[in-house]
Amino acid sequence: MSQRRRSTGSGRPDRNRPRRRFFTWWRVLAVLVAAAMVVSTALYLRGPDQVRRLFYPLSYQQEIAQAASDHQINPYLLAAVIECESGWNPDAVSGAGAVGLMQMLPDTARQVAQMGLVDSDAYPVTELASPEVNIQYGAAYLRYLIDYYDEVEHAVAAYNAGIGTVDAWTQGGGNIRDEVQYPETSHYLLRVVRAREAYAQLYPDAFPGWSS
Repeated sequence: MSQRRRSTGSGRPDRNRPRRRFFTWWRVLAVLVAAAMVVSTALYLRGPDQVRRLFYPLSYQQEIAQAASDHQINPYLLAAVIECESGWNPDAVSGAGAVGLMQMLPDTARQVAQMGLVDSDAYPVTELASPEVNIQYGAAYLRYLIDYYDEVEHAVAAYNAGIGTVDAWTQGGGNIRDEVQYPETSHYLLRVVRAREAYAQLYPDAFPGWSS
């Protein structure tokens, strides 16, 4: 009769392994929950506005203030357009070729410069990706649209859909919100309006003398 060899245990499943994994994941989960509670408590103590600022950040404050002054346009509106156009990404480029924070098309920027709305020597169109230059051209174009329509919401809709399109929508008069036929533009218009109000509420001291 052959003598049985004792197993070395190399092929035997470790019955304690699932339990070890369970406790390892439990510890990780406990750490994550504790961290989330700390963050939530800190935000709560700092107030609800601090939480909202996470969704409405504000950057390039000096550039916005300068462009707002140069073109007499509400800086909170500029911040709202930047938020909705690029999410504050200065390197953003759309499929249509729109560039930068305010998603300006180079052709539109050149037209703005040709109309004398922006000093192209001080702000070259070739540097449209620069935040300072981009905000200047975006502000000038938005100011032109506001003057053209004598109405901010019409101008915001045209910034998204184009002048010809908005002209066609509004030729019979009426509220622009009821006349917009593109879901994208309708959503964009509401987002900009809400963002402008949010920026004015969350950063009341960012641009002295201006409100929503």
